[in-house]
Formats: sequence, structure tokens, C-alpha cells
Amino acid sequence: MWRVRRPSPHPSEPTPTTTTPPFNAPAARRLRAALGMTPEHVAYGMRVSYGHPHVSPDHVIAWERGITAPNNSELTALAGVLWCSPAELIGRPRTLREHRIARCLAPEDVARAVGHDVHAYLRMEETDSWRGTDRQSAALADLLGLGLPDFVSVTGRNAKLGELLRSAVTTRWQAYVRPVAKVVPLDRPFLEGALQALHEDYQGHMAATLSWGGGGSDAGDAGQEFLDRIVEHFWAKLQDGTAREGV
Repeated sequence: MWRVRRPSPHPSEPTPTTTTPPFNAPAARRLRAALGMTPEHVAYGMRVSYGHPHVSPDHVIAWERGITAPNNSELTALAGVLWCSPAELIGRPRTLREHRIARCLAPEDVARAVGHDVHAYLRMEETDSWRGTDRQSAALADLLGLGLPDFVSVTGRNAKLGELLRSAVTTRWQAYVRPVAKVVPLDRPFLEGALQALHEDYQGHMAATLSWGGGGSDAGDAGQEFLDRIVEHFWAKLQDGTAREGV
């Protein structure tokens, strides 16, 4: 079993912000119980060892019940008291900041690794808008362990991808291979296969709905539901295609 290095009582995390990572309340409760600790023990550890004098047992209980959630600094301290990594207390990371916290990295660490000024990097976190070269983007993905869907999401490309995919399935998908490739850096054959499959699914779904005699309204509702989840469908198609290729 891998051992988790206990975070330093003086982590290099910046001044806490109002942004709260997605907190996994059941995991916090489970980890505390496994250590035989009470909320009082946890609160005491956070006050004495991690410099959070305001934390009381009531705070810990509220976190574990999902009523409130710890901020970034509190989350790091809570992980230290529970002898776990912050990633174990976070739900699925959604933003650049959340992925960084899950990896126990300070902004300075990420900025240095990708070759950005730390203040410029922090602005990217605050605005959820990554700006970097291909080399910097590859370094970011490697450092944070980002899969392609997460990379597209944290670099603020989801909206653009959804827009392109909706156009691809409702018109000629062939015209959107190159634009999608600029957003999703994958080999052309994979993208072509995924876009063609998406197009066929959407068109087939619409045709089948109409043939059932549901009328234009039912078809429109079904089609809109498909389009609303178009990015999810796209990743699923890519995964299916990758599995078939044995990659």
C-alpha cells in the first residue's frame, strides 16, 4: 500500500480564496472514522498543527454532512490531520485550480513547470482561461495528470467544442474535422471516426423518432436532448474508437 506523505503544517498554498473545491463529505467522514478520531480531535489538530484557530467540531460535522465545505486552506489542513492527500477529499476536479489542489501543488510549482509567471498563472485560474503554447499545454497536462477531456475542460475549450460538434452533426461533419482538431489534439482518423459516428447517431435518432409518429415536437425535443449532451457523446465515441483500435 502506498504511503501518503503528510502535508507540511506550513503549506506553500497562497492566501485562501473564496473558491471552494468540490468536497467529498462521505470520504472525510470515512477517513476520520477509520483513524478512530472524533470531530473534536480533527478540529483540535487543525487548530494546533495547521494554524486554523477558528475551526471547531461543529465545522467538521457540517463539512461531513455536506452542509458547508472547507475552503482551499482548510481542505489542505484537513487532509493533513486525516493523513491523506487533498485529492481523497475532493470530488471530481472540474477547474484548473481544483486539479492543482488535488495534486497538492502550489501555484508557484505549476507556473514554474509550465514556464509561466506565477501572477499570470493565477489570473488564468481565477478566470478559468488557460493561455499557453502547445509545449506549455503539454507540460500542464503531464504535471496535473490530465486526460484529454479534463484538459479540454480546464483550458476553457468545452463551449467551443460543443458549438463545433452541434454544427457537425446537424450539417456536414466532414467540414468540421479540422476545426475540431484545433480544439482536440488527436489524430485525424480518430476524429473522423468519432464525428461520422456522432452524425449518424443524431440523424438516425431524429429519423427514428419521426417514424414513430411522434411528430416534429417530439423529434425536436429528442434531438435537443442529444445536442445538449453532445460533448459527452463525443468523448464516448472516441473511447469506443480507441478501444476498438486497441490503443
